[in-house]
Amino acid sequence: MADAPHNLVADVMLGGVVLLGAALIAVLLFRRLGLGAVLGYLAAGIAIGPDGLGLIGAPETIMAYSEIGIILLLFLVGLELSPSRLWLLRRDIFLFGPLQVILCGLGMFAVVHFAMPSFSWEAALVLGLPLALSSTAQVLPLLQSRGRMKTDYGEKSFSILLFQDISIVPMLTIVAALSRAPALEGAIEGWTLALYAVLAIVALVLAGRYLLSPLLRLVGKISERELFIVTGLFTVCVSAAVMQAIGVSPALGAFVAGVMLADSPYRHELEADIDPFRSILLGLFFLAVGMLLDVDVILAQPLFVASLALGLVAVKITVIFALGRFFGLKSKQSIIMAMLLSQGGEFAFVLFTAAQQALLIEPEAGSLFGAVVTLSMATTPFLMIIAGKLAARSGKEDVQLDDPALASQANVIIVGHGRFGQQVSQIMQAAGRSVTLIDINPQTIDLSSDFGFKVFYGDGTRVDLLKRAGGEDAQAIFFCIDDRYVTAESLIPVRETFPRTKLFVRAFDREQALKLMEDDGISIMREVFESSIRMSADALKYFGTDREVILDIISEFRRRDRSRLKAQFNSGDMHAGTRHSFGGDDSDDYLITQD
Repeated sequence: MADAPHNLVADVMLGGVVLLGAALIAVLLFRRLGLGAVLGYLAAGIAIGPDGLGLIGAPETIMAYSEIGIILLLFLVGLELSPSRLWLLRRDIFLFGPLQVILCGLGMFAVVHFAMPSFSWEAALVLGLPLALSSTAQVLPLLQSRGRMKTDYGEKSFSILLFQDISIVPMLTIVAALSRAPALEGAIEGWTLALYAVLAIVALVLAGRYLLSPLLRLVGKISERELFIVTGLFTVCVSAAVMQAIGVSPALGAFVAGVMLADSPYRHELEADIDPFRSILLGLFFLAVGMLLDVDVILAQPLFVASLALGLVAVKITVIFALGRFFGLKSKQSIIMAMLLSQGGEFAFVLFTAAQQALLIEPEAGSLFGAVVTLSMATTPFLMIIAGKLAARSGKEDVQLDDPALASQANVIIVGHGRFGQQVSQIMQAAGRSVTLIDINPQTIDLSSDFGFKVFYGDGTRVDLLKRAGGEDAQAIFFCIDDRYVTAESLIPVRETFPRTKLFVRAFDREQALKLMEDDGISIMREVFESSIRMSADALKYFGTDREVILDIISEFRRRDRSRLKAQFNSGDMHAGTRHSFGGDDSDDYLITQD
């Protein structure tokens, strides 16, 4: 008995050596061949799994633990999407997403029913609908690593994936409604499950607002990094566990937790702390998928299995391409999105298992279609190579997206190289300041390179990225991004990390300027303020107004604007200080006339 713990530790260590060693070798090889890490993980899993060398047993256990990687991935995605940004995507999530799931699901239902006529229509339905789902674990890292999350097709791809995670609830409801198995006592059935899911989301949102935010502020005051990691993982686990308890995808709960914290000033710290766990666990997930692949099923009827996998990919490419064009994407963007989402998804395994437990399909059918999903995942790296060539043929090759860590040391960091940032960078360089340019939009980076400007890729509001860009030694950081949701609170981590660096922030409008005024250390410029003054001055000059009178009017306007801003800031009311405005009902009498 005394040797049992020692043997357990030895087994775990040996298993870790085999798993990580196989992953290291396979990913290095497949990366070298240009086929991507996912295919390397799948190949490594097949090699060391029960149908390969048999070096690792119990792949189901590894799969259960590694699915935490998907949960963490959805949490990190949620951190990037504030509720307001999520609201902007509502059309894609609740219109594009349902159409994709329904049309692809019915298409695969028809394929399964035609290819396997001995199956009942119920079996064909519970096999066909899950095949409409794509691999969140495969697609989102691809979008993130290539800087495509904020492109048109990137946002639509994400919206589809998010709805797919939500659609697991109605799909499980369909399986339960068709079930031939005796009902389990206490099981949640039908639309009650959907109602519970909505109530759980509301509860998580309220908990995030009234419990989690104060907790993060307390942790922030203590300034212990380990506590941030613990708090972040605790948040993810609680949110996922709540959804799991009612039979809903735990990844959806993690996503809700991420959205709750998207406006938190600590989101970048949480993101930097949790991302390493996500990367490792996602790798283990694809290793487990490879280990679970039933090679005997493929060897027994290789052409049939391959035909089903290719049929799945073909149906999804056709449907998603057509929907992309219908929703306004260009042909190139539509085909790239269609290829990106053409594979089966990890949640299909969950639904196949539920269908077996409901006595709708035999275990052999579950193994067969599990192999189909795995093979479809293996096609994605090849399809993305084709998509890249199509993109290059229709235009220029993608611009090189370099990390800001490659930039030489500069006096000034400018985040955002659009119409505002370009002017700031020109003036700074004219004054002899060395400048590092950062932007998250690949199209902006591409366009800037045409004019000889080197712009580095990344989210310049992230503390870790600013550190890599040399923020600790920079004299000033200019936030020239077109983002009306940047606030003084969201910049607290930047201010605390770089206390000697001056921050200059572009404000979208007066409302954002008021939010930024909460920090006296931030210099604010409303993006149209000076240009509107200049246009008005030019108009007065054209009207024949004397120069001195123009200067007096502008000076008075600036004074009143400052007074109004101060009144609005002190009261928290946008309607305050209207008496300082020209032309208002309560405005002071003021008129400069020429003699």
